[in-house]
Order: sequence, then structure tokens, then C-alpha cells
Amino acid sequence: MTQAREVLDRHTAAFNNHDIDALLRNVSPAAVWISPEGPAEGHEEIASYIGQFFAAFPDVRAIVWEKVDHGDLAAEELMMVGTHGGTYLMPGGRAVPGTGRPIQLRCCAMCTVEDGLMVSMRFYFDQLELLAQLGLLPEADV
Repeated sequence: MTQAREVLDRHTAAFNNHDIDALLRNVSPAAVWISPEGPAEGHEEIASYIGQFFAAFPDVRAIVWEKVDHGDLAAEELMMVGTHGGTYLMPGGRAVPGTGRPIQLRCCAMCTVEDGLMVSMRFYFDQLELLAQLGLLPEADV
């Protein structure tokens, strides 16, 4: 197991425990995270992003299906499951109040680790899949 794998495993465990402080202990203060919602740089922005996500999906957890690591890179394919119970901030700033709907969102996370800390995280998911699960897509005329 590589150091990158160990760091990402600790990150995922902290995420599932909703422990932002533990999560940040695995992240470089200069780290950059990229997700469909946009970029976050440094501990303050990353903590804000994760905190907002936990507020929107208070019972969210990551169920990891596959793990891959090579050198300073580690990746996971996972299912993000939870309930939309609070306000979700979408790209562009739109705030969507909690719908009470469950989500089961297929995702991929890739991180780069240097000196035992995550320096980058790229998190991918299908935004249309999330919007559909939240009931936010317009009905199509058939």
C-alpha cells in the first residue's frame, strides 16, 4: 500500500465520520480541491466546502467500491449516499433548500500526496444525476 493510499483511506474515514478536523490533518495547507461545484484552495476553503456539503446532506457517507494507487496518486470509485436535508449550494451560487430526497451518487475521487499530505483532490460526479435525484430537472415534454 502506498502512502497516497493510506492518506486517502484516512480522508475517506474522516469524511464518513463527518470529522472535518481529522480530514484536514491529511491535507496540505496549500492543497487545491476541484469538484463540479468549483475549486477550493487551502484549509479554510476546503473546510467551508465540506461543511456546506455536510449541512446539505447531514447523513452522507461514501461507500468505496474500488481503490487504485500508484506512486503519489490514489483514486477511489465510490457511491455517495445520504439525504438532502439542508441547503445545497450549486455552481453559480443557487441555494437549493433541502428536499428530503435520498441520493445515491456515483463518484470518482483522485488525489495526489506529497510528504504525507494531500496536495490535490479531484472529485467527479454527474451533476445531472444529482439534479434528477433531487427533483430539480424540468419535466420533458413528450
